[in-house]
Amino acid sequence: MQTPVTAQSLNRGCGCRTLDPERLRRQLEVDPSLVGLYEEIARSRPNLFSATTVFISPEQYQGMTDIIAAIERVVALPEYQAATLVCAPAIASLDHGPQGAFMGFDFHLGARGPQLIEINTNAGGALLNAVLARAQQACCREMEWAFRPPTELMQLEQSFFTMFVEEWHRQRGDTPLGRIVIVDDDPASQYLYPEFQLFERLFARFDAVAVIGDAGELEWREGRLWHAGQIVGMVYNRLTDFYLQDPLHAALRQAYEAGAVVLTPHPRAHALYADKCNLAILSDDHALTRLGVPLALRKTLLAGVPHTEQVVPERADQLWAQRRKLFFKPASGYGSKAAYRGDKLTQRVWQEILTGDYVAQTIAPPSERLTQVDGTAVDLKLDVRAYVYGGNIQLVAARLYSGQTTNFRTPGGGFAPVFVVPMNAAGQVGDE
Repeated sequence: MQTPVTAQSLNRGCGCRTLDPERLRRQLEVDPSLVGLYEEIARSRPNLFSATTVFISPEQYQGMTDIIAAIERVVALPEYQAATLVCAPAIASLDHGPQGAFMGFDFHLGARGPQLIEINTNAGGALLNAVLARAQQACCREMEWAFRPPTELMQLEQSFFTMFVEEWHRQRGDTPLGRIVIVDDDPASQYLYPEFQLFERLFARFDAVAVIGDAGELEWREGRLWHAGQIVGMVYNRLTDFYLQDPLHAALRQAYEAGAVVLTPHPRAHALYADKCNLAILSDDHALTRLGVPLALRKTLLAGVPHTEQVVPERADQLWAQRRKLFFKPASGYGSKAAYRGDKLTQRVWQEILTGDYVAQTIAPPSERLTQVDGTAVDLKLDVRAYVYGGNIQLVAARLYSGQTTNFRTPGGGFAPVFVVPMNAAGQVGDE
């Protein structure tokens, strides 16, 4: 008699390595210009990719979908936009049309269902995870059902490119797609630089002209944005200066303010979605009621967004007393920079939090994934990221890690593909 297989039983009971290194090499080096990329990643970023796979249930996937849909409904409300934009710099009020490419909704999966811990604009890793998902192999015959890639996984590059074309048309109408620059500060030094290289080739594959550029190399003159002597039509923005306040980004800021470049993602998207103070609204029934959010949507959000509040001096004593149940994050930060679990706080760090712009979020514990590291079974924490455009999930991927927050320094950790376990799955779960 076969044992029913669940996502939880696979994550906790099957530590098999499913990554096929040679298949990954072929996926990464699909263009001759990328030959050697696999070795470079293995040398300089050994923990970028995990060798295992994460499984989720249909209910968990649907739960994430429902939370994202509810947030999209709230963000569309004029009352919500007014409440969030009033606290943001003036540049966030500009609306040139684009929605913002690669929105990242990050979840912890637990007994209460998916818990949205944060939203990120310019979420990195989508193309890397698409490549990774196609480089998996079944660990045994009984698991072959899990590794049949769905049609949409095989067509993700087309979907990603179509997203950028849609962003262009939302601002430029039917005019031909202009020159694209993938922008960051000193791009070659960025941890996800290999993804920039993959995007450069992806655009070229669809006959779009695209290059990687340093934001400091951009020029604003003659009413146009220039890079390396060429007029820039679109900027795929990977900067973490979300409101373009750094003097090095003045040219990009001026071009964006003038509507002279299609920028995606952009300051407005960050203000409406990714500022962590917004989580205080999305997890507060009274605030949602005042905004006119229907009861059904309020229930979805209150069940799926851990309670969050801004850290203010008036609440210092209460928050300190409750700190072991809280996670503290900078409101405008990104990733895990300057984020702290309350039970790890020192008085010195607490004083920095009180004088900074922080939010306190009720801890939603992450789930775990069993994996093999040097022949030893290890439990790693995981979070799940849904890459979203226009409210629709394009791809779901996981990050495996140990410690307080996600990182790419954990042996056996890194990006991991996510597969949804079908309702009728059956088989045996065990270590390889």
